[in-house]
This record gives sequence, C-alpha cells and structure tokens, in this order.
Amino acid sequence: MKTLQFREAVQEAMSEEMRRDESIYLMGEEVAEYNGAYKASKGMLDEFGAKRVIDTPISELGFTGIGVGSAMNGNRPIIEFMTFNFSLVGIDQIINNAAKMRQMSGGQFNIPIVFRGPTASAGQLAATHSQAFESWYANCPGLKVVVPSNPADAKGLLKSSIRDDDPVIFMESEQMYGDKGEVPEGEYLIPLGVADIKREGTDVTIVSFGKIIKEAYKAAEELSKEGIECEIIDLRTVRPMDHKAILDSVKKTNRLVILEEAWPFGNVATEITYQVQSQAFDYLDAPIVKLNTGDTPAPYSPVLLQEWLPNSNDVIKAVKKVLYK
Repeated sequence: MKTLQFREAVQEAMSEEMRRDESIYLMGEEVAEYNGAYKASKGMLDEFGAKRVIDTPISELGFTGIGVGSAMNGNRPIIEFMTFNFSLVGIDQIINNAAKMRQMSGGQFNIPIVFRGPTASAGQLAATHSQAFESWYANCPGLKVVVPSNPADAKGLLKSSIRDDDPVIFMESEQMYGDKGEVPEGEYLIPLGVADIKREGTDVTIVSFGKIIKEAYKAAEELSKEGIECEIIDLRTVRPMDHKAILDSVKKTNRLVILEEAWPFGNVATEITYQVQSQAFDYLDAPIVKLNTGDTPAPYSPVLLQEWLPNSNDVIKAVKKVLYK
C-alpha cells in the first residue's frame, strides 16, 4: 500500500493504462501544459507527449465529438471536463452519439470512451457550477456512471472504466482531489457495478456515494456512541447499480436512509427507494428516508449553502427517525 491524494490516484490510473495501451489518450482543457485544472494529469505531457495528452480550446461540444469519433475508429479516449457543469455544452454528443451508437449501428460500433471530471458542489461556485449530474447521465441507457469516494476506489474504478468497451461517465469532486488514502500497488482494478460495504452495522442501512458519503461516516461515529450501529454502503457505480448489496443489507437492518448530493426530484435515491420497496417491502420496519439538497439552485452565500447541503446532523436525525427515537 502507498498513500496517494485522490488526484494522484487518478493520474496514476490514467498513466498506467496509457503505458499499457497506445490507443488511449487524454484530451481536455488545460490537461497538458497546465497539468490539469486540478493537477490530475501532472507530468503526463512530459511522459506521453502532445499527441496523447492534448490541450483543447474552450469547446466542449467540439472535443467531445472528436472523442466519440475517434472511439468509433479504434481509439480509447479519456475526455476531461473541467467540471461536468460544462458537459452540458457537449451533452448532445454524449447522449445522442456515444450512448446510442452501439444500438444504432446494430453492434458494428462500440464506443470505448471515458468522460471524467468533477461533479456537484465545491464551495462558493454558485448555481451554474454546483449541479450533480449522476442521475442525469444514469437515466440514459448505454452509459455507465461511476462515482468514487476515495483514492483507492478512484484508481481501481478508473482503470476498469478505461478498459470498458462502452462509454463511462466518471465523476469526481474538486473537494476530494486533495483527500489522501492508501492505494494498493501494482495491477489493481475494481469491477464496475459492485458496491462496497464501508462500515458494518446492524441497526440501519445508509446508502451513499461520492464525497457526500463523508457525512454518513461522521454520523455513524456519533450514533455509535449511543449504541446505534449503521451499515454504510458506498455504491461506487450508480449505473449499473448493485441492487443485491442494498437489498441484502436492508434485509439485515430493516431500515434504510439514502444520502445523495442532488436535487430531491427524480434522482438516484428515488430509484433505490423504488427497488427496495418493490423487492424488500416486507423487511422494512420504517418508511425509507432520503436526504438530498434543497430543491433550489445552489446558493452562493456560505450560510445558505450550509443549509442547502445535507450534513451529518441531517443523517443523525434521519437515522433516529427510522428507528423511532
């Protein structure tokens, strides 16, 4: 094991895969000369050269389309968005070409491409730079959606995403790039679609993913002091979703809280709620509680932002609610 920052784990995953396969390249704004907006591609231009680490103009639609076209012709692009908020400029290429091309071509074309970059809020970035897009992209058949929460998962999942023959949306966070954690050395992959039980528990299941899962960890530590043991499941992959891991845990704890940094309408938590009530209704001893952001655009004010985002105190209240305490 070695200790890496999240950004270093991302860089290591990309570099290892690019050494292994010359058809892989990285393209996006500031990925080369500037070493990445968040330094997630530091040193890669020096190692791989300007033909494989490519700076682009501020034109997401353009370089997203180039990536899709090159994937159709045998390459395996990694397309970095400085933030997934900017992916809206190129979303037509992602949804109408990358996601649908295998079906539209009758299987003649597969699109082995990874779109990666930060999602959701990152402090005072206000309404147009603080949106969570996991449920947006997970809604589209043909896309896989991956949201790691720590450096080890980031490396293992990104390597698997790069090797996947279908388009993968790989979502990070500006606020996690400096997080440190132990990462296995050598060849290390995590299969897509497999959730991870980050904390064993018996009283309530908490399902979450991405950076907001840290609030679940804080809540679980506080609740443990009161004799309440939470089981925390990190989805890691939103689509395909590991329904079995969630259902098995709910059948053990009989209670479910879902924590997600997204607007409350039509999100990942809504899908989980449906699946659990339809497949494990008789095991539930309380209604499911889902915790989301406020149903407004993200505020700029730090005081309002603190109220808008779910936090560990909200998790504690939700857990006690499903335990009738």
